[in-house]
Amino acid sequence: MPPPSGGAGGRRDGGKRAQEPADGRRGPDAAPRLRRRLGTFDAVVIGLGSMIGAGVFAALAPAARAAGSGLLLALVPAAVVAYCNATSSARLAARYPASGGTYVYGRERLGEFWGHLAGWGFVVGKTASCAAMALTVGLYAWPGQAHAVAVAAVVALTAVNYAGVQKAAWLTRAIVAVVLAVLAAVVVACLTSGEADPARLGTGGGDVSPGGVLQAAGLLFFAFAGYARIATLGEEVRDPARTIPRAIPLALGITLAVYAAVAVAVLGVLGGGLASATAPLADAVRAAGAAELAPVVRTGAAVAALGSLLSLILGVSRTTLAMARDRHLPPVLAAVHPRSGVPHRAELAVGAVVAVVAATADLRGAIGFSSFCVLVYYAVANASAWTLTPAEGRPPRVVPALGLAGCAALALSLPFASVVSGAAVLAGGAALYGVRRAAGARP
Repeated sequence: MPPPSGGAGGRRDGGKRAQEPADGRRGPDAAPRLRRRLGTFDAVVIGLGSMIGAGVFAALAPAARAAGSGLLLALVPAAVVAYCNATSSARLAARYPASGGTYVYGRERLGEFWGHLAGWGFVVGKTASCAAMALTVGLYAWPGQAHAVAVAAVVALTAVNYAGVQKAAWLTRAIVAVVLAVLAAVVVACLTSGEADPARLGTGGGDVSPGGVLQAAGLLFFAFAGYARIATLGEEVRDPARTIPRAIPLALGITLAVYAAVAVAVLGVLGGGLASATAPLADAVRAAGAAELAPVVRTGAAVAALGSLLSLILGVSRTTLAMARDRHLPPVLAAVHPRSGVPHRAELAVGAVVAVVAATADLRGAIGFSSFCVLVYYAVANASAWTLTPAEGRPPRVVPALGLAGCAALALSLPFASVVSGAAVLAGGAALYGVRRAAGARP
């Protein structure tokens, strides 16, 4: 059923909130807006920095343990769900080019509660992702002092984001170039090695089961979810109605090609050994007879995790900004710095929380917990896209329907502990919303 008032999902303002001037300026009584500085290339690079950095070095081995010999098969549902989510997010982001991503879409299309739940899931889930990526930097760069290195990485990248989004985009561009070069070297070294055997592509270890393939797809989805960074930067890209729908599928397509190439190359050399590898890409180049590349791969892994952490902090702070504007989070976090044009208080708050978690948390389980929360976030995005009318750029109905069903299936297939902890955190967010409403607060 299409929403009332011009598609605002029941909002009495008819969705006018999202229709600010192209330069981001508003009246003197309105909340300050962020500056539109990013083009299509920068938006694609920010998405690549998050997706490639998170998945290639962190998710392949646990996914192989879950899928057995079905690792390559697990890429298919992960990519399909990611494509549906990307398409729904792109159409919604073009309609509502404001910071906050699905928090904004759920609020405008489905109502306040669903926007709050999506924003809560994103902030909590991606905070865990930030800590996981910071710890990944530490484990690759200096394993004996992983927590200290993780905290230092969070502090440094928070300072970069605080200085301005344009500087963050340039740094992400350099990181993506380095990581892609390292991954290309790994693929070439493995595929040209005499140790590569195409028969190993179907022997990732263990038996194949539908549940194992789905669980692996849910873990791999953690890596594909970086295109959310593009949508949450909707208030900072130039010509968002054109830029965002182009940037999201471009970033996703490039990432899928990279993932498939790396998975084939590593499986061809390691086979069943991938499931037990602690540093699978470094192990693969050693097995391929190119041990001299192993230090380069370790450095590339640390750089990749830094790129992912940079984009994650950027996205979480923007959703925090949007929720603070509506008083779902403390309003003091809604401030935008007059000189750098960034949400500086939200940046500092997110950086502080991530630093504490990175200093104390265990990396184990972070990927599953984050994936569960983010899959719920995208389920709300697909439900929101379903309510779009053809005049509003609605995607084919099968896209949000398949995306919603896929998000539910992947979320429930994740490890039991991740499902329980993620559900508990989301229930806590729902309870917080209820308490806020009962207290009579209004956005």
